Amino acid sequence: MHEMSVAVEVCRLAEERLSPVELPQLITVGIDVGDDAGLEPDNLLFCLEALLAAPPFHRARPDMTRCSGDVLRVTYLELDDDRQDD
Repeated sequence: MHEMSVAVEVCRLAEERLSPVELPQLITVGIDVGDDAGLEPDNLLFCLEALLAAPPFHRARPDMTRCSGDVLRVTYLELDDDRQDD
């Protein structure tokens, strides 16, 4: 399943960019997926949901945006900083 390897890579990128303290605070991973990216978006979403629900992420969820072209990119990593002003 090609989508699982892409989901693992998305999680690896999140782990690379966030500190060990920040990883459990991750709540959303934004990802753009193009119609010509060579992926089945529903399968990718399923894989991401499974991986992001497990440690070290615990409760993160994917936020997938479908777009045209062969786009595949992580657009943002949202953290829960427990601030009341958000």
